[in-house]
Amino acid sequence: MDSTWVTVGILLAGVVVVIGGVLVLRLHAFLALILGALVVAALTPAAAVESYSLRKNRLRVLTMEEDGRQVVLAVSKSVPLQEGMQLPVLREDESGHLQEAGRVVIDEIRKVELEGGASRTEAVASVVAGDESAGGDFRIAKGDVLIDPQSQVAARSLAGQTIGEQVAEGFGSTCAKIGILIAMASIIGKCLLDSGAADRVVRSALRLLGEKGAPLAFLSSGFLLGIPVFFDTVFYLMIPLGKAMRMRTGRNYLLYVLTIVAGGTMAHSLVPPTPGPLFVAEQLGVDIGLMILAGGFVGIFTAGFGFVYATVANRLWELPLRESADFSLADLEAISQREEKDLPPTWLALLPIVLPVVLIGGYTILKQDAFAGSVSADVLRIGETLGDKNIALLISAAIALLMLVWQKRTSLAALSESVQSSLASGGVIILITAGGGAFGNVLQQTGVSNLISDLPEASPLVIVILAFLITAAIRTAQGSATVAMITSVGILSGIATSGQLGFHPVYLALAIGCGSKPVSWMNDSGFWVVGRMSGMTEAETLKYVTPMTTLMGLVGLAVVLVLVTVYPMV
Repeated sequence: MDSTWVTVGILLAGVVVVIGGVLVLRLHAFLALILGALVVAALTPAAAVESYSLRKNRLRVLTMEEDGRQVVLAVSKSVPLQEGMQLPVLREDESGHLQEAGRVVIDEIRKVELEGGASRTEAVASVVAGDESAGGDFRIAKGDVLIDPQSQVAARSLAGQTIGEQVAEGFGSTCAKIGILIAMASIIGKCLLDSGAADRVVRSALRLLGEKGAPLAFLSSGFLLGIPVFFDTVFYLMIPLGKAMRMRTGRNYLLYVLTIVAGGTMAHSLVPPTPGPLFVAEQLGVDIGLMILAGGFVGIFTAGFGFVYATVANRLWELPLRESADFSLADLEAISQREEKDLPPTWLALLPIVLPVVLIGGYTILKQDAFAGSVSADVLRIGETLGDKNIALLISAAIALLMLVWQKRTSLAALSESVQSSLASGGVIILITAGGGAFGNVLQQTGVSNLISDLPEASPLVIVILAFLITAAIRTAQGSATVAMITSVGILSGIATSGQLGFHPVYLALAIGCGSKPVSWMNDSGFWVVGRMSGMTEAETLKYVTPMTTLMGLVGLAVVLVLVTVYPMV
């Protein structure tokens, strides 16, 4: 059977196991992802795993002579190349796997000065040998893979791993990248709720914008709180305030509900440290600060459209205020009815949310070439330390805990219980996300990126639209936006990490985030949270909420398409 169809079959088997496990067997998302990873790892040939590793660690060819006898390679710190070193040249065989076809020898290592004062190290290599079929006249061809001997040995080692080792490696590497971040974000979110800081943010927005500006206050508060707090929790917190505004004004309940959804749902898919965009950014090698800034920028347009949609929908239809199922609504209503003196000041309530954005985003800006030479080494070192995503979230979590102790006069025992509760919730998210990392890792080892190997040569618009459609299809099928993003990036990350994308991978990350919005229906937990907590029937939720979130995703896609066309950042 052709290797392409084998890869497609393995890919479909993995996706069916994950989606079927969630929908049919009602498995927890973590178990479904791990089961899918084990199935994919079991079906993937060792030769495909080795070829994947070789392609992933290939040396970047800067230029190649027309006769194919000499190449210039980029030299990185992670791959120590030396003059006189021989490098294998690998070429695809009939089965699509890489086999050694010839060798080159490094003639010279040189440093080249570039425009703007930058420089790079290059290696000049010439052909020294070829296989017998080349007739002694071996020439390097387009598509050949040049690899250093150390990476070749590592590829063979990876191919020799057991199924369990392959899955565990993907799980562990993902935990190393996002474990601390999600744990700290969970603590921040819990402290914001327990201390009344989240309630203070919403009340301050309402006070600033007034009763007429309540929808805008709900939109902005939902987006801001959606960065460190999961969407379901944001909606739990804010819907009692929306009901209270409806009781006060006697109208506009649909407008209040939809603006809360419009704000929280986009931050959930676009702005780290929410797990979905955080995982996608890590997998695509996107700087976390850049993802925050870019996600926030696109989120302004999508949330803005959601506000317009909610305003128009409110004029066309009326949603009555009904009795609704209230999970922990009584507790949240009690929180929302606290006296002003029981809430922290606005600046302190905002600090745990804004500080990590400032620290991470600030360092992302500071390290750009435009600031080279104008910032001292000491300042840059301090910025690098404080702007590290783990350090920034740790500082923010510490402030949130201190705020909870100061505001509530919480005992150490109560504080410990609060932290335990938040970490238990965050631990589940870490398991799901790391399980997705394991699934994505073994998906890449199938060689799935080769199925779309021609995409880097295609229009950036085609690649971005494809990323959106793949994510939207998976989201519609199984319901979870986070699982859809995890699965989609596992399929697409190969073309981003190959260095041949043709535009900055942040646009791919944003397209995946926007693609996780269509289509919210009965298999989505958020669908039921919004419907039950607001008092909507299933038909009303489908009529009011589903079109809005779907259109918001499409608007986000349109914004990304414009950005990648005007400013591809390459």
